[in-house]
Amino acid sequence: MDDQEATYPIYSPASVIGIFSNALKLNATVNLIYLKGRYAFGGGKSYGNYYYDLLFSEGDHTSIGIRISSLLRSKITNNEIFTLRGFIEKSIKNSSIELRFVVDEIVQQEERSISEEELERYALIQKKLEIGSKNLETLIRDKMLKDEKVRVANIYGNNAIVQKDFFEGLDVSRKYFDISDHSCNITSSTAIISKMNEVSGLDYDIVALVRGGGDRQSMETFNDLSLSELFITMKPVTVTAIGHTVDETLLDKLADKRFHLPHDYGAGLHAIAEKLSHERSNSRTLLIDEVKKDVTKQFSEQVETLEKQLKKKNEEFTEAQKIYKEQVENHNKTFTDQLKVRNEEFQKLQLSSGKQLEDLQKNFQEQQKQRQTEMENYKKEIAVLHEKNVQSAINEKTASLRILLENVRQDNVRLNQEVHRNKINYGKIIIVFLIALIIGFFLAKLV
Repeated sequence: MDDQEATYPIYSPASVIGIFSNALKLNATVNLIYLKGRYAFGGGKSYGNYYYDLLFSEGDHTSIGIRISSLLRSKITNNEIFTLRGFIEKSIKNSSIELRFVVDEIVQQEERSISEEELERYALIQKKLEIGSKNLETLIRDKMLKDEKVRVANIYGNNAIVQKDFFEGLDVSRKYFDISDHSCNITSSTAIISKMNEVSGLDYDIVALVRGGGDRQSMETFNDLSLSELFITMKPVTVTAIGHTVDETLLDKLADKRFHLPHDYGAGLHAIAEKLSHERSNSRTLLIDEVKKDVTKQFSEQVETLEKQLKKKNEEFTEAQKIYKEQVENHNKTFTDQLKVRNEEFQKLQLSSGKQLEDLQKNFQEQQKQRQTEMENYKKEIAVLHEKNVQSAINEKTASLRILLENVRQDNVRLNQEVHRNKINYGKIIIVFLIALIIGFFLAKLV
């Protein structure tokens, strides 16, 4: 079995990806081609004097990555239609082969016509201007003056991890807010509409869409017209913090308040709460000054001690968060490595089991064939033996009858001699004649 297993080729994952990558040699990858579509800026930073952007098809949201030099990019206008000349390059990431278009020349820029969808977006913006924006700071001030917590509904994507960024920005002002987390498929406008309809009947003061980033193509969800129309009709203050600092979606334009990142959103609420808290403090300054005169030194020391303890606890909590994050990362890495090893073992077991099954089937077929051949040989041998036995019986019976015939013949000769010697005895002749006839009859039947 060991000799048989060494006869087939064994590849590593890297070698398989390399084989398929080298096999993708099309005219489009070796010759200059022309691409036309809507140009969209990427992250805004250049790497090695090159920018990495996207080019979208005019009819849908399909896109391809763009690599363009800083000089050519300076001639590009974001979200305009361009015809570009260049070539396709490949790059390998894990088990996938990514295609990217490298721009060599800007051929043409087309004048952008106003589509029906853009007119509808403009109409929604006009409708929002007519309705007016609700003031986030005013809402928080009214709640704080009544010593009521601001009820907040944050809508995150499924399995999102940006809640921590939001609460880090909110910091100690969390005590002024009653925050509820809601999750849905944040890349689906239908799922977001369903979730917003759900939370709109729960008497929240603020409803926020919070996302930590993602690919640019999925940002089109926040330009959906049905979602935008629902967004501007909601009673609570609407907030967006969807993680892209460069792009501004339609929901960003329609929101009562826009933040770029989840941390900025939390920090913004914190800044408003701190500002209002200071205003309340300043309005009571005279009363506080009078009270301070009666506060003892011991109380001041206790406050200082408590502040130190709080600071220490915050530091311990930060360190614990860091350790927990490292442990989670190590655990995830270990689990990934173990899963990879198990997958490799399972693939090897599948190959080995398949080969063993194939060998068993082959051996069984050979044994069946051999048994069939042996049965045919047995049948032939039995037929030959039967023929020989029959022939031997015939030969034995024939020999016996021949001996009997010879005895009769000799008797006949002797009787003839006696007839000639003694005179003819007709009775004996008749008897001999009858015996001869009987013997002849038996011989004829045997033959």
